[in-house]
Amino acid sequence: MTEAIGDRHKAKMEKRKAVQDAEVASKTILEKGLLIVHTGPGKGKSTAALGLIVRALGQGFKVGVVQFIKGAWDTGERRLLETLGKGRIEWHAMGEGFTWETQDRERDVAAARRAFDKAKDLMADPEIRLLVLDELNIALRYDYLPLDEVVEVLKNRRPDLHVVVTGRNAKPELIETADLVTEMTLVKHHFAAGVRAQPGIEF
Repeated sequence: MTEAIGDRHKAKMEKRKAVQDAEVASKTILEKGLLIVHTGPGKGKSTAALGLIVRALGQGFKVGVVQFIKGAWDTGERRLLETLGKGRIEWHAMGEGFTWETQDRERDVAAARRAFDKAKDLMADPEIRLLVLDELNIALRYDYLPLDEVVEVLKNRRPDLHVVVTGRNAKPELIETADLVTEMTLVKHHFAAGVRAQPGIEF
């Protein structure tokens, strides 16, 4: 009985491998700078982008980070990544804090413009291979930046540059332009049970 199960499994996996190998062989583009969007109401959008930063640094890439909404928090990820990627990561926390904290639209618009100008500078740096635009979706949601300008700049980026955009409520136009879009779905969150943001989990 055990031998029969093993034989069936082996035959099934041989067929699966043949299908998988054919699928991989059909992909002819070996390298392309991707526009990646992490959106949705669930937790983990920026965290997933940080995982890509670790992977890129491990491959020897130079990385840029521009944070649009979050202010200059002293976060664990920034501390570690700036140490690990010394000389290979540029980190710019350029937000004024969450919109409900500033309560000043002009100030938020000006901060978003400064952050996007910095993002364009980093996009022009030929050494940077991965650029994370953290919470750019929030800036677009509140119309702090012109959507058509942002989409145009992202479309016309260098062909070898990967860009990751995070934040809830990604605009349809950005989703249409992107190569990879992941929506984080909220199933359950500890905040609803009264647990505040904690070191090592949220920052």
